Amino acid sequence: QVQLVESGGGLVQPGGSLRLSCAASGSISSISVMGWYRQAPGKQRELVAVITSGSVTNYAGSVKGRFTISRDNAKNTVYLQMNSLKPEDTAVYYCHYGSGWNDYWGQGTQVTVSS
Repeated sequence: QVQLVESGGGLVQPGGSLRLSCAASGSISSISVMGWYRQAPGKQRELVAVITSGSVTNYAGSVKGRFTISRDNAKNTVYLQMNSLKPEDTAVYYCHYGSGWNDYWGQGTQVTVSS
């Protein structure tokens, strides 16, 4: 089992920044993919950004150049730095951990971009 604890969501004005963190604990593998997905009201959950344990990254086109994903393998923690936030970035952001056949989700953290 892997437990994921997210933090860092909140309310921010358009153009502002937020940093999300997700700490994993439990049966952590040395080979894994961690990342962030989001779900806006009435929409399906979508990929935001993922990063492998070897630091290979992938981003949704809508966030490229604005968001940066990183991870600290020693702390089993993944971060999402979100800059130049837009109202359309408003969603619940979920942390994800995957390794082999197993995948786990965090509880989600609300990000609201509004003036």
